[in-house]
Amino acid sequence: MAAWTWRFEKTDGTEIQPAVPPEEFPTQGDAESWIGEHWKALLEGGADQVRLFEDATEIYGPMSLHAADA
Repeated sequence: MAAWTWRFEKTDGTEIQPAVPPEEFPTQGDAESWIGEHWKALLEGGADQVRLFEDATEIYGPMSLHAADA
């Protein structure tokens, strides 16, 4: 079964530890719902953007967490 995960980054692509502990999600929808609930806390904690992965495959990103960029 695939695991969906987020990678948390600064604007320059440097990976950082997120302010909210990440999870592995069973579906893409679950992962996207989670980011929708936690993006503000992640942004306040220093993350500028995220990338979504299905196992080791990048599905999309970088996606900005800054509302003006959305």
